[in-house]
Amino acid sequence: MRLGLALGYWGRGPDAGHLDLAREAERLGYDSVWTAEAWGSDAFTPLTWIAAHTSRIRLGTAVAQMAARTPTATAMHALTLDHLSGGRMMLGLGLSGPQVVEGWYGRPFPASPLTATREYIEVVRQVLRREGRVRLAGRFHRHPYTGADATGLGKPLKPITHPLRPHLPVLLGAEGPKNIAQTLRIADGWLPLYWSPLRTDVYALKDLPAGFTVAPLVRAQVCDDVAAGLLPVKAMLGFYIGGMGHAAQNFHAGLMARMGYAAEARRIQELFAQGRREEAVLAVPDAFADEVSLVGPRGRIAERLDLWRAGPVTDLLVTAPDPATLRVLAELNA
Repeated sequence: MRLGLALGYWGRGPDAGHLDLAREAERLGYDSVWTAEAWGSDAFTPLTWIAAHTSRIRLGTAVAQMAARTPTATAMHALTLDHLSGGRMMLGLGLSGPQVVEGWYGRPFPASPLTATREYIEVVRQVLRREGRVRLAGRFHRHPYTGADATGLGKPLKPITHPLRPHLPVLLGAEGPKNIAQTLRIADGWLPLYWSPLRTDVYALKDLPAGFTVAPLVRAQVCDDVAAGLLPVKAMLGFYIGGMGHAAQNFHAGLMARMGYAAEARRIQELFAQGRREEAVLAVPDAFADEVSLVGPRGRIAERLDLWRAGPVTDLLVTAPDPATLRVLAELNA
């Protein structure tokens, strides 16, 4: 099982420690470093900055949002950074949800998310393969564009720049069973937002393709006080389950329910909707936060790490607050 460093997206501003963490992860032998985006900082610019200050560690987005860019623009980002980094780029994509897509990006959330995702990936693949001009007469993505407001002057094109790798890895963040099943068919890997090694049956992973990457994100912290160490995990879960989506359509809450915490997920959503965010965080069960993270003394983390190795996980993408935790995980995983 390879280790990766997941830096996420910025809060109020850039984190001055992210570059040092990335360099330390590379020094410790971590395989990859990952950035993200929500509705603030973008995923590709920080990753390019990290690429310029490292030499070996692979670079990934976990995830870049599809609604933020056309598929051709996303492919341009990926092929450009792949060249600049010497072939270290991995493209992780996610559809996000209606609140972000329509509220932030000002675009309609696709009526058929699976179809929209499939078309998006097909266009990205066409660009990266550069076998011919990009053509797709899709429901959500049309190249050339042929809508009622089209000029009729558009023509199919292929990228001027020759991609460094025509088979640059493309991974998807997916949570619903149908989305996960499609990910196995069309992507090179899967990026679960939270994963429990105790409930792998929830994800319905069957007949994994050869070489397929399963890379969950996990909060890790070496500490003596487990309850205190779980608070940042609960804060993340409370925000995603309570605030990242509508009560009627929240993919994160749906996954928590399928993992056996349906009543707790509803309560978190109710508290968050009422503006009682601190209570929503505290309503996240310690047991749930614990099984999707690696928190506690070194010996406890060592025991729990064995559970992650025993399943289909190929890459563990670690969100860690300090270099000491990164070092302990590297030693335990050696």
